[in-house]
Amino acid sequence: MSTNIDGLPGGLPGGLPGGLPDGLPDADALGRLANELFKALPGEMPSPVFSPRLEDHPRAQKMMGIIRNGFEPTHSASHQDFNLNEPPTSLPDPHFTDGKVPPSAAGFGISPGNIQPPAQSNPALPYQFDNHHDLTEVFGRIPDFGSVPHIPSTNARVVEPSFYFLNENLSERAHIPGVSSLIPKSFSPFSFNDIHVGNDRDQLGRAVRSPASAIPFDVNRVRNDFPVFKERVNGKPLIWFDNAATTQKPQQVIDRISYFYQHENSNIHRAAHELAARATDAYEGAREKVRAFLNAGSVNEVVFVRGTTEAINLVAKTWGNQNLNAGDEIILSHLEHHANIVPWKQLADKKGLVIRVIPVDDDGQILLDAYAGLLSPKTKLVSFTQVSNALGTVTPSKPIIDMAHAVGAKVLLDGAQSVSHMRTDVLALDCDWFVFSGHKVFGPTGIGALYGKEDLLNATQPWQGGGNMIVDVTFEHIQYHNAPSRFEAGTGNIADAVGLGAALDYVNHLGIENIHQYEHFLLEYATGLVKNVPGLRIIGTAKEKASVLSFVLEGYKTEEVGAALNKEGIAVRSGHHCAQPILRRFGLETTVRPSLAFYNTCEEVDVLVATLHKLAGGRGIRR
Repeated sequence: MSTNIDGLPGGLPGGLPGGLPDGLPDADALGRLANELFKALPGEMPSPVFSPRLEDHPRAQKMMGIIRNGFEPTHSASHQDFNLNEPPTSLPDPHFTDGKVPPSAAGFGISPGNIQPPAQSNPALPYQFDNHHDLTEVFGRIPDFGSVPHIPSTNARVVEPSFYFLNENLSERAHIPGVSSLIPKSFSPFSFNDIHVGNDRDQLGRAVRSPASAIPFDVNRVRNDFPVFKERVNGKPLIWFDNAATTQKPQQVIDRISYFYQHENSNIHRAAHELAARATDAYEGAREKVRAFLNAGSVNEVVFVRGTTEAINLVAKTWGNQNLNAGDEIILSHLEHHANIVPWKQLADKKGLVIRVIPVDDDGQILLDAYAGLLSPKTKLVSFTQVSNALGTVTPSKPIIDMAHAVGAKVLLDGAQSVSHMRTDVLALDCDWFVFSGHKVFGPTGIGALYGKEDLLNATQPWQGGGNMIVDVTFEHIQYHNAPSRFEAGTGNIADAVGLGAALDYVNHLGIENIHQYEHFLLEYATGLVKNVPGLRIIGTAKEKASVLSFVLEGYKTEEVGAALNKEGIAVRSGHHCAQPILRRFGLETTVRPSLAFYNTCEEVDVLVATLHKLAGGRGIRR
């Protein structure tokens, strides 16, 4: 048995054999083969391999190449054109060659003992191949479209870590409906050629070299970090589309928490023994990781709390109670989660405050002109979400903050739904407070953070009393610590704070920009398919959206849709999502809400869409 290499003009040069033996080929032989392939390719890019009939296929959007199987190129504005006929000057080394754990691997369960030495390579060959991807895994799940050529299963392993293999050049497919919007604006006009593998027009892909600094985003590898995806629900693989409610946890986070309890468990700050020092270092190290993740100016501006809800309550019941008076106005948006409504309504009822609400348009977008009309010297606080949990709308945070500051108001920004999807820079945003929950960013439950400007925190009275937050206590006088300790009374959630730090390490390792681009592609892919389900209405169609896709389906209660999806192993949220005001703005009490993360795939979206089509067909729904 062998895998023939066809499709090159004149066959293979250099007397190379016409096939590769099954099993694991020799890496040097593959390197030599690759070089001969690259030299033999024509200078002009050949016509697309796929049949033009693909354009008319009802599922044409699925053929996005290996992207649909989990490989997306890392897009970078600094990406340089690359010609495969010219060997690269350098390739990133995927191995740890010095036996040391690199800083980027800290917290990932990587130790010198489990670092594998690099494979021996031939320096005379500019293209080396690593044996860490099996193309059966890559290509085996591409569906057979009948008349459209498909990729056969193969045992050949020929993926070099500094290349991204694509079945499809997105720019060539821009004329297919829905595809043009998927082409990232930062794509450089790559120069590349086709490599053909197989007896007919089967396409292995196009090798596109990444910049030396890029890390391939491989969703299949990412998914291997999450043990929950080995679970089956109703006999089906778990498909977790409930990420806006909570995210799953990578093994690295689970291991870090376990390690804390096995080797570091102690109370912090209050003892001279070894474990107390370890626990304190781990806890305060996590605070520094949060500071860096948010780009805060100081660790003194990071307060550990149970989550977003507690953080908002802290601000309302401390600064709000201390500084707001009857007649003062608080501005919220129509998009808010109950956690950013209830504490302010409680405070308003207690102190005679006025709450004003920024309206949204029919797409779920903030109306900035209307917001400007609400602002006045009476406005003392603006509190709003960066991303709507119910609709996915990304709000224009910076203009809202700047307009509030122009009238002397303080601003609290709710980042519960944004920190896992986009870069957060509190210095650039200039918000007065920023709040988020660990469990929404692949960390543990029961831990989160409040960022506050240091002088503002120090001028605010604490809301809970006890140990850890005082300098001196007598029965006549109490002296409080400055922030953050003044807001962390008692024994905190030490282990989960450390786990949150590990989760932020994990996100940083993948790259938040890579995550954002992949999730944006996945949302566009899902939206393009879901909107064609008969009787389905998407709720929230803002131009700028994060990975939330709320909808209702004609003829079904939302809980019925949720139950039907659960039978297929698909977890979604059906209900009001603790955001009743915004759903009522659209005349609804509940929606079905799939919400996506970087470990989700196009295959999972396909299962969702197929199930929705079955439901629509079962009720005979027509457009």
